[in-house]
Amino acid sequence: MGFFQRLKEGLKKTSDSFTNVFKANEIDDDFYDELEETLISADMGFETTEKVIDDLKEKVEELGIRDASECKELVMNSLRDQMNVPDNAYCFEDAKTVMLIIGVNGVGKTTSIGKLAAQYKNQGRSVLLAAADTFRAGAIDQLKTWAERAGVDIIAQGEGADPSAVVFDAVKAAKARKTNLTLIDTAGRLHNKKNLMDELAKMRRVITREYPECYVETMIVLDGSTGQNALEQARQFSTVTEINGIILTKLDGTAKGGIAVAIQSELNVPVKYIGVGEKIDDLQKFDPDEYINALFADFDMRTDEEIIVDEAIKNMED
Repeated sequence: MGFFQRLKEGLKKTSDSFTNVFKANEIDDDFYDELEETLISADMGFETTEKVIDDLKEKVEELGIRDASECKELVMNSLRDQMNVPDNAYCFEDAKTVMLIIGVNGVGKTTSIGKLAAQYKNQGRSVLLAAADTFRAGAIDQLKTWAERAGVDIIAQGEGADPSAVVFDAVKAAKARKTNLTLIDTAGRLHNKKNLMDELAKMRRVITREYPECYVETMIVLDGSTGQNALEQARQFSTVTEINGIILTKLDGTAKGGIAVAIQSELNVPVKYIGVGEKIDDLQKFDPDEYINALFADFDMRTDEEIIVDEAIKNMED
């Protein structure tokens, strides 16, 4: 299956619940209550759900809508409005960039780094990895495996080394080699521990001091299957460091798809990449329209190519 089809499959549980809501015969209090419950159950969050419901009620009254099925597109548009990815979201691609990858253990940080490294290397960019997660057993070896798989260089020291010293070496190397993208793996033990947050701040100071002309990007990796816990992790990190974007992983069937909407709406931080599996190409740039379409899709098993052909035939007939 193509990426969009895998995304639809991963979000099927959520899309099925929305399909049932819009089968209601009329718009009444029961309809709004069920829609509200479905949005919250999909991990949209209370704040986002309230915005959607209020916006829908206003549009229904303004347009004189009576049939619940006509509300589907209105809800989709309301969610799209809260998920815009800014035009400069990927401006780091055009600059010498050092990217800090942050997040708690187990969310897929190291794997995401490996996938990004492979993708950008395949696009002809020079990539360097830095193993600054020196605390978790096996983290350095895991990143070395990904570096070998992606065909990129890695800067690493021994387990227990000073993470900022690793960053210092990596930044020096990146500057000397004129590397396009340097990806730094960081520790993810208890996200609310002061020493971990202090270490992140120290690493950022090292980067800006030693390589002031580079573009610094901080990306947080969140596990989509953890729902509101993922949102809380992002909140915790955002209190101590600037976050430029989100990598949302594990949207593979267990996730409640609304969490991507809640994160962008409540934190005003764009989701830049989403992952739907373990393969290298299962991590791709986030497309809000594609995501909303998958979230509300009537699920089918056509491949991406079959969908394109079917649409082309339909357009020719029209």
